[in-house]
This record gives sequence, structure tokens and C-alpha cells, in this order.
Amino acid sequence: MISVNDFRTGLTIEVDGGIWRVLDFQHVKPGKGAAFVRSKLRNLRTGAIQEKTFRAGEKVARAQIDTRKMQYLYANGDQHVFMDTETYEQIELSSSQIEHELKFLKENMEVHIMMFQGETIGIDLPNTVELTVTETEPGIKGDTASGGSKPATLETGLVVQVPFFVNEGDVLVINTADGTYVSRA
Repeated sequence: MISVNDFRTGLTIEVDGGIWRVLDFQHVKPGKGAAFVRSKLRNLRTGAIQEKTFRAGEKVARAQIDTRKMQYLYANGDQHVFMDTETYEQIELSSSQIEHELKFLKENMEVHIMMFQGETIGIDLPNTVELTVTETEPGIKGDTASGGSKPATLETGLVVQVPFFVNEGDVLVINTADGTYVSRA
């Protein structure tokens, strides 16, 4: 058991029969009444995001998540095949299980598969990934680095707002938490 006062981003907990990852939290001490913790949680089974409020000092069960390093091999219809890099064991995950992560997955990319009591519940992506621009409007001479942005389609199909100087074929660093442009690689 863990106290909600000890919440930190990335912590996995069990609440109401679900497995949740803490995305954000805030300790609130109102002038009148008891203190509480306002949190933003993601259900690791469904991907749903929910805001939940806990009383200060309330105890919740900590979920023990095991991770295995695996390599993304290929998509087979609605199924996506991953291989353990040590044992060569393969597992399949459906598109609905990894809907958010699909925007950042490339073939042969190494990721961590999250397991809870033998059940595969999702993928833990690195903080940033490098993706190639496949389509964007050409940059125009005189455009500056701080002068605005334009849409760019990346190799995985993800559309990101990028500065005007980015061209097709450029490799970009993308933040996997919110899908935003970080820099050129």
C-alpha cells in the first residue's frame, strides 16, 4: 500500500479494479476543510484518462508492473507482433491495446512491454523518438526559426506542427507523451 501523499508521475496503482498510471497530480490544501490530492490517471488496460480526487493520507494499492525489452517486428492486420530480444519469444497486441503508441512505432524499434500478473497490458515508449518527415510544404527563404509553424506528416502517419525550416526527409525528435516536435535530429 502507498499513501496518495507519495504520488509521483509514472507511478502505477490499483484503484477500483483497474490498473492506473499517474500522469499528473496536485496536492491541494484549502483554507477551509481537509487537504486532498487531485490526480490525472490513465487506465493501462483501456487507455482511458480519468481525473480522480483522493483524501490526503488515503492508501491505495501499488501495482507491480514488470517490463520486458522487446522489438517491434511488424503489423499483421489488426495485430502487432513483438519479439523478446533475449528469448526470441513473440507476442501479439491488438491495435486497440496500443492505439496511442502506434503513432510512434517503427519496425525494429525497441520498446518495453508492460506485464501485470502475466497479462500484457501495454507498451512503455521512450520519452522521445526519431521520425522522418514524409510530407510537408517546402520552406520559403526568409522563414525564421521562431516565425510560426506548419503541419508535417511523419513516416508513421502522425501529423505534427513544425517550424517553417523543416523539409521533407528531415529526421525529427518527437515527444511521445504529447506528440509534439522537440528538435531536428
